Amino acid sequence: MKIKVLLGTLVLLTATFANTALAVEKGDWLWRFGVSNVDPKSDNHSIVSVDDASSFTTNLSYMFTDHLSVELLAAYPFEHDITAGGDVVASTKHLPPTVSVQYHFMPQNAFKPYVGVGVNYTTFFSTKSVLGNLDLGDSWGLAGEVGVDIILGEKWFLNGSVRYIDIETKARLDGASLGTVAIDPMVYGLHLGLKF
Repeated sequence: MKIKVLLGTLVLLTATFANTALAVEKGDWLWRFGVSNVDPKSDNHSIVSVDDASSFTTNLSYMFTDHLSVELLAAYPFEHDITAGGDVVASTKHLPPTVSVQYHFMPQNAFKPYVGVGVNYTTFFSTKSVLGNLDLGDSWGLAGEVGVDIILGEKWFLNGSVRYIDIETKARLDGASLGTVAIDPMVYGLHLGLKF
């Protein structure tokens, strides 16, 4: 449902601004800021699940060529409830900085789709649990994305993106291992962008 709403919004805006063109080329910086929703996969093969969460996100891309860029994704901490057997038993915050290489298909058009692949580092903190001392280990994993920039004016654009991030954390309760929890979220982002 989330992806349908995101795509519908982007299609509508594309039709509105289809005649506005702003080239993106080598040496340009693209700064995007907005909100993202982290939606962990629902099938963890575990009684433990992590609820979705939204937060402010920003990313900065540098165009090495007209088609290739490197992007750094950053965010205000996401806060998630953790449930077991249908009851909320814990909460945690996380930060997911991600570095990606992106390929932009049509840098001269008003509708600019791109794909990216990169590396994510996720750190968990402020973890609290009614069950005891819960610790979630940090995670390294691959990340993939598809997105589109839609030109709104001379320097401004709208951005929508969908990412998959490989996040697996080793959970410990009072020092005892609970195993690995595969979070592996889809991340849906809607941002306003500025070219400079």
